[in-house]
Amino acid sequence: MHYTGYLDFWFTDRPLVERVAAFIELGVRHFNVFAWRDAPMAELVAACRRHGGRLYSTFDAEFGSLADPGDNERSYRAWAETLEMAERFDIPVLYVFSNQIERIDGVEYVRRLSGNYTEAEQYANLLAQTERIMKLVEQTEVEVRVECLNRVHFVGKVLVDNPHLAADWVRRIDHPQLRLTFDTYHQQRGSGDLLHTLETYHPWISAVHIGDAPTRQEPGTGEINFVNIAARLRELGYDGEIGLEFYPSTTEAAALQRVRSIFG
Repeated sequence: MHYTGYLDFWFTDRPLVERVAAFIELGVRHFNVFAWRDAPMAELVAACRRHGGRLYSTFDAEFGSLADPGDNERSYRAWAETLEMAERFDIPVLYVFSNQIERIDGVEYVRRLSGNYTEAEQYANLLAQTERIMKLVEQTEVEVRVECLNRVHFVGKVLVDNPHLAADWVRRIDHPQLRLTFDTYHQQRGSGDLLHTLETYHPWISAVHIGDAPTRQEPGTGEINFVNIAARLRELGYDGEIGLEFYPSTTEAAALQRVRSIFG
């Protein structure tokens, strides 16, 4: 397993680029940054190379909604641009969500659809548009990871808001470059049933994101039994990414020590 540090969540008392060196000092060398169009990508990549790390994953916050037929051309163009960026900066992983999220006055909203589409129509469009986008992806070595977003974190209705639908999305497309992310925070707040989901869908999972619920802080600050999750991952032979997608409740060093005491 390897840890991925989330630059938007940790060391928030300093500029984004300076957070790379702070993570490196703790022994974490892979990084995620949110919303690549708004991030200083060239500076982040340079900092990673200077300190012996790697910018490992990101996502496009402006690609539209795959669930919305009115966004099809927008999302296709955005994915072409995002893949070009990923190849230019040697970023191996990109994340995809079903809907466009907008932040207004600090609140995250699900953007309204362009028309009055049923959920069945939205899901059919999501699958068709994903197949179209994967034709672009397969011209690269990038892995795309599907993630469900929980139904209480955002204002509005996210189409893929549970792990069962996310897994169905991945299995229907059936592409080696499309994988599933198991996110403890999103799943606990939206669906629960963590261990059963992990056991059922582990063949498609290539990332595990950890964050306790409901506060999205390190293990031990909320209601999730991470000891059981870590034990089940070991039983399943999981050897992928552990994403540190949470806000440390005290110091970053203490939070990472807590994670390592559970996951190794």
